[in-house]
Amino acid sequence: MGNEKLLEYYSLFDTLLYAMTDVDTFDFDKIKSALADMCKFFNISKGITEFYQSVSNEKMNKGDVFVGYDNGEGGVEIISRRIVTKTMAVVKCSAYRSEKLEPLSDEDLKRVDLVMRTVLSFVSRYRLQCVIERFAFYDEYGYGNVRAFIRYLEKLNEKGILSGHTAIYYNLRHFTLINREIGRNNGDIVMRNYFNMIDKIVGDRGIVCRVGGDNFVLVFEDELLDKILPILKGVPVVYDSDNQKRILVSASTGVFRMKDDYVFENPGDIMDRILTSCQTAKVGGKDSIVFFDDKMEISKEKRMKIQQLFPVALKNEEFKVFYQPKIDIQTGELIGAEALCRWFRDGKIVPPLEFIPVLEYNTDICRLDFYMLDHVCKDIRRWLDEGRKVVRVSVNLSRKHMMDVDLLDHIIEIVDRNNVPHKYIEIELTETTTDVEFRDLKRVVSGLQQAGICTSVDDFGMGYSSLNLIREIPWNVLKVDRTFLPLDDDNSKSTRSVMFKYVVGMAKELGMECIAEGVETEKQVEILRNNECLFAQGYFFDKPLPLDEFENRLNVHHYIVETGIPDNT
Repeated sequence: MGNEKLLEYYSLFDTLLYAMTDVDTFDFDKIKSALADMCKFFNISKGITEFYQSVSNEKMNKGDVFVGYDNGEGGVEIISRRIVTKTMAVVKCSAYRSEKLEPLSDEDLKRVDLVMRTVLSFVSRYRLQCVIERFAFYDEYGYGNVRAFIRYLEKLNEKGILSGHTAIYYNLRHFTLINREIGRNNGDIVMRNYFNMIDKIVGDRGIVCRVGGDNFVLVFEDELLDKILPILKGVPVVYDSDNQKRILVSASTGVFRMKDDYVFENPGDIMDRILTSCQTAKVGGKDSIVFFDDKMEISKEKRMKIQQLFPVALKNEEFKVFYQPKIDIQTGELIGAEALCRWFRDGKIVPPLEFIPVLEYNTDICRLDFYMLDHVCKDIRRWLDEGRKVVRVSVNLSRKHMMDVDLLDHIIEIVDRNNVPHKYIEIELTETTTDVEFRDLKRVVSGLQQAGICTSVDDFGMGYSSLNLIREIPWNVLKVDRTFLPLDDDNSKSTRSVMFKYVVGMAKELGMECIAEGVETEKQVEILRNNECLFAQGYFFDKPLPLDEFENRLNVHHYIVETGIPDNT
């Protein structure tokens, strides 16, 4: 090869190296063009690069084949290189040349080999970067993760264009029920198709990421908001295109619009705002979409304060057990009580609605529940030692406990440590949350029953899994929510009256005790009696009582059913 051709070769090689190593302006088309020029220089008719994630995949031909150049003339393989990386990925390069041409000289073959080894090194490094990118910024299902979301926010901030963007946190509503109704595989299809609807609108004007489970975050240009909100409010999603099977999907959504006066401090600030507004949407009733405002910022400060005060308050036993009686409306007998938590701080009561939802944000609620169970057991043990006529007391447990694989052992340990017979304890679990696997709930309920501890489903009818809940889980007691209880002016044909009648009848047919919550009038007591719902709890008889007042009720042990007044005679 003459000096002129040699200089041309080095120039082409330098162009290829620059295209492969210029990180700031990385352009795959430039690399492809440089490779094509190199192939033309050596009269190579075709150049192929292959990549396999493993040796096994190579044997099965499961990999990516990239044809860097092909002039259509065919030819025979003149040189091939193969390497196995430290991660056991396989990279191969092959060059083909027409048989009609004179063979390359040994020196030219060495130069082609140098180009080939350079390509192998680049492909290995590039693929490793892709793998790192995938592991760092995507989850196992291919969704962008929270790190990808944070990186995108930081890029927007670096460019000074956060203003004019909207961030959203959304949680798919009742998705556990959807999985149960159509199967988990179809549920995954629904989640993906719903995601794709939003992602298609966002396109390259934002990013949509999954933060875990059925929770997602996205940020996008403001102009797209009106197109995205209708999807979040609820749309039918196809999960079986062959049979056109669809299911309605909606989301609890928190929205934060970044206006000109917004000052970006860190990505966590935006995450806090959209998560706070999403939580408000989840517990706020009919509004499934909530926009963040300054009032929520104040609420966030209150939440942080409660979270800071909680450990000290628990240590100082500022939380007190109040007992609300349960009454047999046929005999007026006190047959049980529900333990309710009241927080006394600086001589004042902190309303439960101010601290219970805050403690639900993390596992603090579990610590409070165990505290309550322990104090209830201590009271029962003392009543037994004093010779009182003791009743079964129900203690509420948050669904947060379902994450605890040793929950059953923890409950029994507390009861046994206080030497309380199991028959005096009832564990209440509410059905208003649907993000817990039924099998975990069933395992806990069945285990408690085997240990002789009663279980009750609280607020029945408030959730969206009611029938499955009582069909598959062997509860002892069904507590009918006050929303089912007919009002004084309801007639026997009203929706409330009809539903109450059949809920009570269903519970009895299933062999469950049935107790109505929120009983406030004599007329409602009569409705319970007419529907053979024998047990009642509510202000008609008693509000939640502090310990000393409830102990007085234990002494009396009877109520005048017609008036709801304790029978002191």
